[in-house]
Amino acid sequence: MSLLNKHGVLERNATLLLVCSLIVVAIGGIVEIAPLFYLKNTIEKVEGVRPYTPLELKGRDIYIREGCYVCHSQMIRPMRDEVERYGHFSLAAESMYDHPFQWGSKRTGPDLARVGGRYSDSWHVDHMHNPRSVVPESIMPAYPHLIETPLDFEHVGDHLKAQAMVGVPYSEEMIEAAKAHAAAQVNPDSDRYDELLDAYPKAQIRNFDGRAEITELDALIAYLQVLGTMVDFSTYQVESSR
Repeated sequence: MSLLNKHGVLERNATLLLVCSLIVVAIGGIVEIAPLFYLKNTIEKVEGVRPYTPLELKGRDIYIREGCYVCHSQMIRPMRDEVERYGHFSLAAESMYDHPFQWGSKRTGPDLARVGGRYSDSWHVDHMHNPRSVVPESIMPAYPHLIETPLDFEHVGDHLKAQAMVGVPYSEEMIEAAKAHAAAQVNPDSDRYDELLDAYPKAQIRNFDGRAEITELDALIAYLQVLGTMVDFSTYQVESSR
């Protein structure tokens, strides 16, 4: 009983309480984190998941810059209502090349984890120009400036290099060709067509916004159209953890 009463010492000494709290938190953190260093891979490999193309990566930057993540999540939980509405629950592997991930914390708008291919490019153009034109009840702000703003991808190679430093498997060849690949993805007649598909399988190559020049909207639509499309869920099998 006397031992239990000693907690009064901690309660009366703020510094001691802080030190002991830090020790307890550190022990708990070590217990949770240390085993991960002994695992060869904490994320199962899933066929089809690849790094973003340079154009998709620029689109992802614009998505973050415009604050889209504030109202849209990219995380479908394994619950019946979510799966029926949005599609197959999200896999850890689908976010393995996201730095930072875009799981989100609220849904003012719908989840976008499976938005790729759900709407046409022209729908996205109209939606970004005037959301109410395609979704009357939408409270999303309009982003008409995106189609008027030329895409700056002069230094996209440096972006790929930074991503490679944190583990994204961009090769030196992919980094060197990043600018050319970004331009090639909006031009089906490009002589880099086959090269782009070899580097980024199933990359969607077309003029996304219909404009002659490459715009920020091209990049954003390219990013949105790839979300949820890398994994073929018609053949994907959930592996047992046993």
